[in-house]
Amino acid sequence: MKNNKEDLYKKPVEIEEGIYWVGYSDENRGLHCNPYLIIEGDEAVLIDGGNRDDFSSVMLKILRTGLQPSQIIRLIYQHYDPDLCGSLPQLEAIINNDNLKIISHEENNVFIHYYSPKTEKLDFRDLDNHYDFATGRRLEFYATPYCHQPGSFVTYDRKTKTLFSSDLFGSFDNKWTLMLELDQACRECQDLNKCSVNIDLCPIEGIVKFHRKLMPSNRALEHTLNIIEKLDIDRIAPQHGSIIETKEDIKALTRHLREIDNVGIDYILAEEDHE
Repeated sequence: MKNNKEDLYKKPVEIEEGIYWVGYSDENRGLHCNPYLIIEGDEAVLIDGGNRDDFSSVMLKILRTGLQPSQIIRLIYQHYDPDLCGSLPQLEAIINNDNLKIISHEENNVFIHYYSPKTEKLDFRDLDNHYDFATGRRLEFYATPYCHQPGSFVTYDRKTKTLFSSDLFGSFDNKWTLMLELDQACRECQDLNKCSVNIDLCPIEGIVKFHRKLMPSNRALEHTLNIIEKLDIDRIAPQHGSIIETKEDIKALTRHLREIDNVGIDYILAEEDHE
């Protein structure tokens, strides 16, 4: 799927049937936030709606899908950081729908309350770990504790086999593209310090760096990867970084994440030992 930078600034991008990337692109940012809109029939769900500063760009893209904001009936927040929850008050005001509800985890809802106490907040575990559109299209929720918060979870669209992975598979990347671009040499790479194609900035390195710094421990990361590998995933749509479009790329990146030697506190302590 090819879109020039101008398109990415101004238009929603349909990444799969009824799924739109509605984020904001800025090549000067090292960290990109990716809200996703799912439209199914007359209903819509917004996943990780974005920060306050990006709200106008996100809402403009939503409107350009042809959707009326009042058709958004669920806001899914996969954790509670301001980069995905910060725009909640603005979203509530423009959606203006008494049937709007927030789906998250109890651990997250405690904090989401402080962005806005207005909208009813549901724990996905009380919904039998799924949400069904009126058409029967199902979103499934899987707890991924401490990746990177206690109440973190991921969302799986069974219809398109798309995983909305929250921070997992996210990236710090100054050469951002909406779709991840890995060639065969990248997929087969065994040592990120010895790049066989001599590219300026390895796309995998940004993903590894992100997890090494953001995830609290190897054990938490390994636990979540074990959960995700049981799903039949065709693409991964992370909250940060680039969308991963192929099973081959997902497999290669999962291998690299499993091979990170120090994650979280172990990374910090190892860095201090080298000083």
